[in-house]
Amino acid sequence: MTYLETAAPILVLCAAIIGLVFAVCKFYSVKRCPEGTAEMANISAKIRKGAMAYLKRQYKTVSVFFVVMLVILIIMSAAGVLTWFVPFAFLSGGFFSGLSGFVGMKIATYANSRTANGAREGLNKGLKIAFSSGTVMGLTVVGLGLLDISVWFLILRAFYGNDPSSITGAMLTFGMGASSMALFARVGGGIFTKAADVGADLVGKVEAGIPEDDPRNPAVIADNVGDNVGDVAGMGADLYESYVGSVISAAALAAAAKLGMVGVIVPMLIAGIGIISSIIGTFFVSTKEGATQKNLLGSLRRGTYISSILSALGSALLIFNLLPDNSGVFWAVISGLLAGVLIGFFTEYYTSDSYQPTQKLAASSETGSATTIIDGLALGMNSTAIPVIIIAISVLISYFVSGGANNFAMGLYGIGISAVGMLSTLGITLATDAYGPVADNAGGIAEMAGLESTVRNRTDALDSLGNTTAATGKGFAIGSAALTALALIVSYTDKVEGLGGVLNLTITNPSVLIGLFIGAMLPFLFSAFTMKAVGRAAQKIVVEVRRQFKQIKGLMEGKAEADYETCVDICTRSSLHEMILPAALGIIAPIAVGLILGVNGVVGMLAGALVSGFAIAIMMANSGGAWDNAKKFIETGHFGGKGSDNHKAAVVGDTVGDPFKDTAGPSVNILIKLLSMVSIVFAGVVVKFNLIDLLTNLFK
Repeated sequence: MTYLETAAPILVLCAAIIGLVFAVCKFYSVKRCPEGTAEMANISAKIRKGAMAYLKRQYKTVSVFFVVMLVILIIMSAAGVLTWFVPFAFLSGGFFSGLSGFVGMKIATYANSRTANGAREGLNKGLKIAFSSGTVMGLTVVGLGLLDISVWFLILRAFYGNDPSSITGAMLTFGMGASSMALFARVGGGIFTKAADVGADLVGKVEAGIPEDDPRNPAVIADNVGDNVGDVAGMGADLYESYVGSVISAAALAAAAKLGMVGVIVPMLIAGIGIISSIIGTFFVSTKEGATQKNLLGSLRRGTYISSILSALGSALLIFNLLPDNSGVFWAVISGLLAGVLIGFFTEYYTSDSYQPTQKLAASSETGSATTIIDGLALGMNSTAIPVIIIAISVLISYFVSGGANNFAMGLYGIGISAVGMLSTLGITLATDAYGPVADNAGGIAEMAGLESTVRNRTDALDSLGNTTAATGKGFAIGSAALTALALIVSYTDKVEGLGGVLNLTITNPSVLIGLFIGAMLPFLFSAFTMKAVGRAAQKIVVEVRRQFKQIKGLMEGKAEADYETCVDICTRSSLHEMILPAALGIIAPIAVGLILGVNGVVGMLAGALVSGFAIAIMMANSGGAWDNAKKFIETGHFGGKGSDNHKAAVVGDTVGDPFKDTAGPSVNILIKLLSMVSIVFAGVVVKFNLIDLLTNLFK
């Protein structure tokens, strides 16, 4: 074992620790900022209490699933199907995924009132506080992800020695724990936040005609709690899983390409460079008073672009020294980085009210809510073309520059490395995404606390920017999910062949064809489950808000306080109950398909789910983001402004888009990776026991 192979994992571990230390410092720098008035602090405390109560109950519910899965994996290990590391790797993946979301939500609920108070001082102050809280989230996710990877690598290397295949094979399985936790967190949090948001909007803004975040609305606290449990805790768990999945799948492909321990370590080192680059980039985010949306976007882009350039330079130095015979892999990193930036830019183009698509969507409200919905759906469908083309070009470039024309395995390694490149600056990319819910909460607190209109104008500007960055972050997550899922499919086929399975992946193979149909259907079925769940939960909130408006005397006059806790409790109970079926689909489907159609059917299912899931996730995320920003564009005085018929039509569009962009859409990208992870873990069972092989032998 060379000195490099010994020292590199320690360097990766150090990068992870540096990221976590910087996150802790940012955490306390945000907490030192004043919360503002007593009323602002009180509202923030209510939001924090509701969010923590939800997470506590969610983790209790999810722990039952993890205990059951742990028992199943232990039985499989005892039977010799899996190694004994797998059950514990599964647990650690789930634990760190949940912890990432918990830490992010903790800082977000501290930062909301402080951002609103900072906005009283100026736009830049509010931006700085909200972005700092997002930085805590971003660096916690990448820090914990790389910590988990590096510690497991050291443990497995001590046991297996210089055997890359055994090490990476075991590491792939803790991605299943991360994916499972991420799906529960995204789906549960998404149902909570959109049930509260839809219920609050339908009765408050549409029926009662009161402003958004009006303290008279009983669902307003639940709405703000939902921003944290869905868009912060859920998103943190989601992107932790994407980050870890990309690194370990690239490492597994290195083992398949016979690149030895050096090839396995390179993705981890690239991720470590990305953490340091992200930290540096955060120092370049600032703006000026009176900044336009383009100015605000430019300030966030500046930090992201600087981080990307630094990450690219560091990766070049790394690859040209460690893989001199395969230096073309560096261009795969660049391909992934550029693909991420371009997907983010075009997502911004389709969802920001600074550009024509969203402005035209706002104009469609002049003929009512029906045309608003039609145009919003068309916008989302249209927006799928460019990201698909970008990913296709990135895959081709990554494959050929890495040597795929001469060595198929090297080409696949290049594709895996491009996913790592795309996510290498996740620390700052996620910071710009997590910033959004904090700005949204800050606007709600400003409204509920009755702060002056200039403060609300500033928080509205930050919130509108947050809608765009959130949409950009979702596009980024979906793009990286596509590349990671592609790498995981390859890892699955490698594992099957290693277990003695026979692959026949021609399109005319009935198992593959049926698998493709089932896989293409799964994202639609999953989305239907989550959309219906939001609808059912929102109906309960609508009934409750109407009840309070009728029965609490003086509520509409502002002389009595709404019962916020009941709405929070309804959302909590509904979301925890409703999240079980969609999450179970991601676990059960690959096992059932495998036991019936065998390994070829599973590959077909994974490919079908990847293709349809990628497109539908982009469509829903962009439609939802555009509807939201079209509404905000009207609220700034265009097309009649607040209270006009145009505004009411835009509110309906925004209400339809809420579960699109915050529940179903972002959850689909977790689904397509979880399907792959579960398939990899249960590959040994499927190779030995499946109906299609039994029927083949029977009818021979």
